[in-house]
Amino acid sequence: MSRSPLTTFKFSIPASDGGAGPGLDPQLWTRVRRQKVGIPKTKPTAFQFHEAVFEHCPLGTCGAMRDNEPRTSASMNELIYDWNKADVTNVTTAKRPLLNDETLRDGLQSPSIDDPPIEKKIEILHLMADLRLDSANLGLPGAGARAREHALRLAREIASAHLPIHANCAARTVESDIHPIAEISQSAGIQVEAATFLGSSPIRQYAEDWTLDFLLRATEQAVRYARSLGLPVMYVTEDTTRARPETLRQLYSTAIRNGAQAIAVCDTVGHATPAGVRALLQFILDEVVKPSGESIRVDWHGHSDRGLAVCNSLAAFEAGADQVHATALGIGERVGNTPMDQMLVNLKLSGAIDRDLTRLKDYCAVISEAVGIPIPPNYPVVGADAFRTATGVHAAAVIKAYRKNDFELANQVYSGVPSHWFGLEQKIEIGPMSGKSNVIYWLEKRGLKPDPERVERILSAAKNADRVLREEEIMGVVQ
Repeated sequence: MSRSPLTTFKFSIPASDGGAGPGLDPQLWTRVRRQKVGIPKTKPTAFQFHEAVFEHCPLGTCGAMRDNEPRTSASMNELIYDWNKADVTNVTTAKRPLLNDETLRDGLQSPSIDDPPIEKKIEILHLMADLRLDSANLGLPGAGARAREHALRLAREIASAHLPIHANCAARTVESDIHPIAEISQSAGIQVEAATFLGSSPIRQYAEDWTLDFLLRATEQAVRYARSLGLPVMYVTEDTTRARPETLRQLYSTAIRNGAQAIAVCDTVGHATPAGVRALLQFILDEVVKPSGESIRVDWHGHSDRGLAVCNSLAAFEAGADQVHATALGIGERVGNTPMDQMLVNLKLSGAIDRDLTRLKDYCAVISEAVGIPIPPNYPVVGADAFRTATGVHAAAVIKAYRKNDFELANQVYSGVPSHWFGLEQKIEIGPMSGKSNVIYWLEKRGLKPDPERVERILSAAKNADRVLREEEIMGVVQ
């Protein structure tokens, strides 16, 4: 039997309705079963369901969209078969993911950045709040007078502007780092969490001549001191992803017994893979958090040395972490931290968060300018080329979608990220790989008549160029 020319669609039948879980549409499933198309009555795989629908359903009778039907906004999911939904281990199944912005502390430890003036930091803090980030690290006050003054000003801004964002500050496990945080908290009139950090891996212990007894004493004294000052404590082990299990069990357990309400698991040198993240967090949850009997927030802090920071951070959420640390554009030590902007994009695409991200480009642009780090043109979402093309085949598909007056279709036919979710749009340029449709669209977009002779002149200039033409170059041909 020949297959009906149905458009591929997304499935979403829940297992409770006799389906395979995320991915199969319940109404479509019901219609297929009524037609007795020979698929299993319970728990078919997405592939079995897909094959049965296409093999046995006459055109349109199973509720799939005909290829020549006008698309409604509700049917966009029918145009995209999402293999990502096949994995039931997904961040959307976890609790609401929390995000801690480290841009103004760990981000500023990059050796290539400029430390912005306080006025710019305050602007950045407001952008964090606009993106509904849960918390922000205000710096390491123990580093010096400037760091202490900036952290205080930021804490006061949170208080006076009633920003919906929690504050924390970094500190080594020494009293001289912890005491300034208490002074900032008291002066600003807000709670500031002390993120006390200490190395934990054998390689770090060997380099520093640290014993486990020393680490345990430093942990106990630091956490007790912070709690005696009324500070909530996030206890942070550096290089957790290369530390021995028993060392981690003792360090974290000591911190929790002495009053730490949160612990941070750190991939300080970007060593971990997603499988390692899941294994480590499973150990922390099963061997440390659950036996403690306490309600402990578990944070993940990652770096990008192997290019896995975003994957690892998503894996951390899947494995049960409550909060992930990240920085704008991934700035930070060496090759940087988990990029906050990319975490927001991926969490929104997965359905784990639902918030307005149209200011994401502003957040990245302001921080880029403030720290002196340009955004690469091919950077995801906010890079200049993220939604820009001059290739004829790609542009033709986008233009055809615009001709259908379908803005949403145009934003997804050649993009895995819907640009309009982030206040952006597709851009069609003209270059050596362009076709006539690029030129016609470019002219019409600017209110210019695309007569054949003009189109040919522009296209000829583009074909003889070695790059995408600039606007003034095209206008020179037009005139």
